[in-house]
Amino acid sequence: MMKPHNLLIFLCAGYISWAQAEIYKSVDADGHVTYSSAPTKGSKKIDLGPLTIVPSPARVHNDAAPSDSLKVDAATQKNRDNLRRKILEEELSTEKKLVEEARQNLMNGKEHPESLKDKDGKGYRNAAKDEENIKVLQWQVTLHEKNVEALKTELLKLK
Repeated sequence: MMKPHNLLIFLCAGYISWAQAEIYKSVDADGHVTYSSAPTKGSKKIDLGPLTIVPSPARVHNDAAPSDSLKVDAATQKNRDNLRRKILEEELSTEKKLVEEARQNLMNGKEHPESLKDKDGKGYRNAAKDEENIKVLQWQVTLHEKNVEALKTELLKLK
């Protein structure tokens, strides 16, 4: 009589070999490749060979505390924090200048809409284009304002 464990292995092996489908490849006149499980005119069967199952490596669980070699001394951490603060403050200063520049560009865009000239040299305004330009300028202001707020938030998080 067959043991249940051996029967299970036998059934799984049979299922795996049965589940492996035939694959057909066809190439049309334009060079497009199509794969299918059903043969079509001009398709060729692809031999995939036997199915190989590779077991995954065992995972190592380490519940121990992190090594002391991964810790940073207080002076090194303070230097890192100071450098980070300096970088963030420089970025904040730059973003504040960009906000002011973007606001000025928006004001100029509103006060001096772009005028176009037709083939006769007559000037006219394209209201849709002006509106689109204003939207882009407003988006730039909003983007820089959000950057300023994000940088301020990051600076507040520093110790």
